[in-house]
Parts: sequence; structure tokens; C-alpha cells
Amino acid sequence: MKSCLIVDDSKVIRMVARKILTELQFTTAEAEDGQQALDSCKANMPDAVLLDWNMPVMNGIDFLRALRQLPGGDHPVVVFCTTENDIEHIQEAIEAGANEYIMKPFDSEILQAKFAQVGLFEQG
Repeated sequence: MKSCLIVDDSKVIRMVARKILTELQFTTAEAEDGQQALDSCKANMPDAVLLDWNMPVMNGIDFLRALRQLPGGDHPVVVFCTTENDIEHIQEAIEAGANEYIMKPFDSEILQAKFAQVGLFEQG
């Protein structure tokens, strides 16, 4: 079973993402900011990270840059999930190592499609 770390300062977003990912047969862990996420990855590197941009303590882009520097940090598929949808943010995320980018709000179909595109999930 693949694992996904859900990183978002919104408890509601984490809850919705966890429900969707559990239905897609992922085990999930959660973090409410980039620093918690980084600590979690150091302890147990996930297969995927669903990542918000705007968070307290450490934002998503800083987390992503730090993640990619960790041993094994090149392994997780990182999908940004954010309200930041201008081309500059998207380009910055891709350059920092994001694999995909989805806009909030999202639903099960969007998440499933993006995870299938990066090879994490077989669409039926």
C-alpha cells in the first residue's frame, strides 16, 4: 500500500484529502506546516506528498526545497494543492521539484487523475 503525507494548515482540507486518499488505498499521515512535514519525512519517507503552499512556520515551497535535499528526498511524488494558481507560482513549484500542481478546491476525481498521471494510482 502506498503512503501519502498530507501537508496543509487547514484541518478540513486534511480531513477531505485523507478520506479521498484512503478510498484510493493509500495510508496517510498528516502535518499542519512544512516543518512538521519535514520532520515526518525524516522519520518515514512517504511515496507521495500532497502539499499546500501557504502555511505558518514553514511554507510549502521551502518544505519542498528542503525535502529534495534529504537522503531519499528525491523519491516522493509531490503534488502541490493550493489556491496559488498564477504561472509564476506554478513555475516556481515545478523548478523546486514538484511533480504536479492542482488548484483548491479539489475533489476525488481531480486527485485520482493527478495521482494516475504520475504513476501512483491505476485508473480503472
